[in-house]
Amino acid sequence: MTLSLAVGRPTLADHVIPRALVTDVALVAGGAVLTGLMAQVAIPLWPVPITGQTLAVLLVGSTLGASRGALAMLLYAAVGVAGVPWFSDAGHGVGVLLGSTGGYIVGFVLAAALTGWLAQRQWDRRFLHAAVTFLAGSGVVFLVGLPWLAVVTGADLAQTLQWGLWPFIPGGIVKALIAAAVIPALWKGVPRLDAAAGGDLR
Repeated sequence: MTLSLAVGRPTLADHVIPRALVTDVALVAGGAVLTGLMAQVAIPLWPVPITGQTLAVLLVGSTLGASRGALAMLLYAAVGVAGVPWFSDAGHGVGVLLGSTGGYIVGFVLAAALTGWLAQRQWDRRFLHAAVTFLAGSGVVFLVGLPWLAVVTGADLAQTLQWGLWPFIPGGIVKALIAAAVIPALWKGVPRLDAAAGGDLR
């Protein structure tokens, strides 16, 4: 039996790299690094710019699956708290995690787990299902982030929604749709990969 960090059905990553502990560790680390790098990318839109951070969470979760996706986000959070400046706007340290945006970072772990779980049930193969998957993942981030924001800032419901939800809805939808276009497109190459490997993991 091959030792692996992955649990459950195969995902997109498993059609590219066979499951093994060494490769799983590399994929988890790569997912954390991708999230940290994309957190520094921002598209200037009004009223709030779109950052690549949540998009990376969705992509990592769907490609790695629930367990490895969640581990990648835990690693991202832990390394950022340890001092690597790869939270959004090059933020780092425990103060970010305990601050008003810390709940969103915690939400990344659950979002990656959810999108990975749905991907393992083939919800990432077609655009419509993928869009639902990634919108749900984005929603989980807000379900954790908004109460955290309210507690830290002492804001009431209206203020919390104004600061932490309404401005981010357009960007969240755009990122979910981008992920829903990218992942099914990548799946179209899977039969060729399987044929080249001499088998079909599905």
